[in-house]
Amino acid sequence: MLDAVARHLIDPPLNAAGARLAAKGVSANTVTVTGFVLGLAALPALAVEAFGVALVLIAANRIADGLDGAVARHSEMTDLGGYLDIVGDFIFYSAVPFGFALAMPATNAVPAAFLIFSFIGTSASFLAYAIVAAKRGLSTDMRGPKSFYYLGGLTEGTETISLFVAMCLFPQAFWWLAWIFGALCWITTATRIASAWTAFRAPEAPLGEGG
Repeated sequence: MLDAVARHLIDPPLNAAGARLAAKGVSANTVTVTGFVLGLAALPALAVEAFGVALVLIAANRIADGLDGAVARHSEMTDLGGYLDIVGDFIFYSAVPFGFALAMPATNAVPAAFLIFSFIGTSASFLAYAIVAAKRGLSTDMRGPKSFYYLGGLTEGTETISLFVAMCLFPQAFWWLAWIFGALCWITTATRIASAWTAFRAPEAPLGEGG
């Protein structure tokens, strides 16, 4: 919901940094993989309740997630880069609640499982929409140039990183934050399914027809 607004604030510094890295020969895929490794390192940090360290690693992952696209725009945007970016994002998103479950399984295991379950709904509805949109030749640049169709929702990247920051700052509140955000994820999933029902209900136009 807030990603489009956030892009206007973070794109200028990211683009400047991306231009400098691209000029030095750093590839977007290198930034993506580095950010992914840093993000996964938050999992063991969370498991041993090093929440401050985990917060720094989560922030580094999110910076890299924005920076890789900026580097690509100043060098070369590739299908592989887009693939690595989205796969890394969804693995990272699930790793954070799993880390909290390992830290305090008695109180966090079930809420963490519900949150990961909810992330499956948002990710599946997001990726399935992108696949069909690509098949139909649909595109959007509301959130900047992307490798695939980006369908928004109530819980996007900005809201998710805000959730992770709050969880690291207030780890004892994890369980109720997870339940609330998980419920909001299902609202996002429902609205995406409704959007797909509206957009894809009509048969695809044969080649040479429509547009």
